Amino acid sequence: MRILQAANFVAPHSGGIRTMMGHLADGYAAAGHEVVAVVPGERNATRATSYGRIIEIAAPTIPSTGGYRMITKWRTVEDLLAIIAPDRVEVSDRLTLARIGQWAARRKVPSAVFSHERLDALLQFHLGRALPTKQIADRWNRRLAESFDTVVCTTQWAAEEFVRLGVDNLAHVPLGIDLETFHPRRRDLRLRAELARGADVLIVTAVRLSPEKRPDLLVPMVDELVRRGANVRMVVCGDGSVRDMVAEQAEGKPVTMAGFVNDRAHLAAVLASADVVVAPGPYETFGLAALEAMASGTPVVASARGALPELVIGGSGRTAPSDPVAMAEALLEVVADGPAARGAARRRAQDFSWSDTVEGMLAVHGLETRAPRRLSLEATRS
Repeated sequence: MRILQAANFVAPHSGGIRTMMGHLADGYAAAGHEVVAVVPGERNATRATSYGRIIEIAAPTIPSTGGYRMITKWRTVEDLLAIIAPDRVEVSDRLTLARIGQWAARRKVPSAVFSHERLDALLQFHLGRALPTKQIADRWNRRLAESFDTVVCTTQWAAEEFVRLGVDNLAHVPLGIDLETFHPRRRDLRLRAELARGADVLIVTAVRLSPEKRPDLLVPMVDELVRRGANVRMVVCGDGSVRDMVAEQAEGKPVTMAGFVNDRAHLAAVLASADVVVAPGPYETFGLAALEAMASGTPVVASARGALPELVIGGSGRTAPSDPVAMAEALLEVVADGPAARGAARRRAQDFSWSDTVEGMLAVHGLETRAPRRLSLEATRS
C-alpha cells in the first residue's frame, strides 16, 4: 500500500511532528508499505528516502512562527495527490491540508487526521475573550471530524474537545519514544560539569520558544530558585519567535541560551546529564520532549494543565500550575527525591515505544487485524 503523510509546520529545526512522521514512515516501510511525505519547503523538491519519498512544496513562511511554512496552493496539492494516488492518507494539519480528507472521501480512500493541538485552548490563549473561541473551535473540530474517517488523538486531553461534541470516529494512539537514543547511559558527568558551570542543580528545557509554550516562565522560575538560595543553572535548548525576549530576561542570570540542538545524540546526552528537565507548556497534547527526558532517566517538572499530567506519574516528576513560584517549589521537590526519581522516569518512559505507535496507526489504516482503541466519553473520564 502507498501511504501519504501530509503536514504543515514541518522544518529541519522542528520537533514533534517531524519526529513522529519519520518513525511512522520507517515502521510502515518495515511492514512492506511505501510512504510519500508531503511537506512545505523553500522550493519545490523531491528526495528519495529509505521508505519512499519526501516531496516539498514551495510555501511561504508564516510570520511570528520562527520560520515555519504553510502550504497555501491547494491546486498544487490536488495535482500532486492525483500523481501520488495514495491508498491511505494521514494528515497532520487542521488548516490548508485538511481538505485532503474531503479529497480522499470522494475517491473512497481511507483517511486519518492527527489532532496535534487543542484548538479551543490555543484560541483562548491567543484571542482571550475577544471572540467566542469555544464556539469557533467546536465548529472547526466538527468539520474536521466529518472530513476524515478517523481523528487520531495521542492523549485523553487531546481528545476532550472532540468528545464533548459527540464525535465517534476517534482513535487513541499514543506516540512513542526512541528508547535507545534517549537512555540513561547517555549521562555524561564531564558534559554536566561543562553545562552546570559550578551549579549544584542543572536544569534543562528543550522547548520551541513560542508564546504558547510559555518560555516566559523559565527565567522567573530560576529567579525564584535563586531567591530561595538554590545554586542552579538552566540551559535552554530551543529557538523560536520569542527567543530574544527570553534571552533578554536571562541576561546576567544563571541561564544559558543553547539554541536549537539538531544533533539528536547530543540532545540525548544533554537531557540525560540534567538533574531536572522543565516542560512549561500548558497546551501540550502529548509532550514528546518531556518523555524523551524521562527516557533519558531525568525527572520532569511539567505544567499541571494539558496532557503531561497523564504522562508524568509514578514518581517520574511533578506537575505544577503555570506559575514561577509553583514550578520552583515542584523542582525542589523533585531534586529532594534523589536517584529514585531518575529510575521512575525511565520506567515510565518505557511504556511508550514507536513500535506500538506504528502498530496502532497500521490498525487505524486497516492494515493490521488489531483494532485501534476507540475513545469514548467514558474513556476520557477514567
